[in-house]
Amino acid sequence: MSTDNQTMDTKVETVNIDIDDIFGADAGSVTLPEESDAKPNIFSQKGGADFSFTEPTDLDEKVEEVQESQSEEPVAETTEESKEDKKEKAEEVFASLNEEDPEPTEKRGRKPISGMSDIFAKLIKSEKIIPFDDDKSLEDYSAKDFEELIEANLEERANQVRSETPKQFFDSLPVELQVAARYVADGGKDLKGLFQTLANVEESRTLDVKKERDQVKIITEYLKATGFGTAEEIQEEIEVWADLGTLEKQASKFKPKLDKMQEKVVAQKLQEQEMRKAQQENASKQYMHSVYETLKEGTLGEIKLDKKTQSMLYNGLVQPAYPSVSGKNTNLLGHLLEKYQFVEPNYTLISEALWLLSDPDGYKSKIMEKGAQSAVEKTVRKLKTEQANSGGNSLGVQQQENEKRSSKRKIPRATNIFKRI
Repeated sequence: MSTDNQTMDTKVETVNIDIDDIFGADAGSVTLPEESDAKPNIFSQKGGADFSFTEPTDLDEKVEEVQESQSEEPVAETTEESKEDKKEKAEEVFASLNEEDPEPTEKRGRKPISGMSDIFAKLIKSEKIIPFDDDKSLEDYSAKDFEELIEANLEERANQVRSETPKQFFDSLPVELQVAARYVADGGKDLKGLFQTLANVEESRTLDVKKERDQVKIITEYLKATGFGTAEEIQEEIEVWADLGTLEKQASKFKPKLDKMQEKVVAQKLQEQEMRKAQQENASKQYMHSVYETLKEGTLGEIKLDKKTQSMLYNGLVQPAYPSVSGKNTNLLGHLLEKYQFVEPNYTLISEALWLLSDPDGYKSKIMEKGAQSAVEKTVRKLKTEQANSGGNSLGVQQQENEKRSSKRKIPRATNIFKRI
């Protein structure tokens, strides 16, 4: 048996083998072993593997029935026409999803509140709320309108309480204090005399006609008030009535008259104070009118006033807007006088103001004389300055000319030594 020797050419090539393609796994699918015992897998389970999840369920059958009932004919999804229809429908769906719902346009202003108008109408009818004086209907009220109506009623109620409280307090006072409060409110100052008169009234009111001592006092006060006579004459008359036993009768007769006379004295004091108050008000009005008439032309004598100065002078004279050491407010004039007397003493300024107020013509003439003297001194200084300047200028010109002459070139004269001396 012969053996043929055959020559085999071996060609070595380098081939990249992807193990992942062969085994269908990557680095992420590698499960590393844990230190615990190996868990059983599907090959180690007893009873075989459970593949029940691959069997159709009742839910899948119901879905298939619904799909079959919705489409009687099979849809040819592979046709080009059906694909285009689906594409158009899908585009419509996406377009509808992308469209934003138009927001409802809201009208400016607050919307009326339904039901509130009936409630407020009942409250207004029962006079628990006072309505506004406009013609706007409650049905057209907004929440803001109702809020303003409530706030206005609360403010009105507070003002009413504030205005009624002093009156209620005044009415609760005794008659004497009511009279005193009225007297002080009208600007009365003689409180000592007023309270003495009130004391006499109260004492006269408490006298008892049944008591002999009060009988004598009633008769004495009445006869004295009516100008019956001297004290001796009044005493004699009382003794006669005492002897006759008619003191009680005369006291009962004079007591009502004496009370009325005392009340008239108090009323007269109040009336006098009211008259003084009216006079003060008239004087104040006349004062304001006079100040206005003085400043309305915008001039003080021959001095022209600008609007700002005119307003300052008027308000400074008529507006009591500054606190005073007296406890009451004063105008700007009084404020400045007190300021430069006590707060920031400036006695030179105060003296000038007093001089002006006491002797206006003399003060003004001195000011004008001082102004004229200042003008003369200013003129003299100006003339002297101009004269000095003119003299200096002429002296300078002459000096410049001398300098020019001396600066010219000159030739020295030759000296003859044989010249006779």
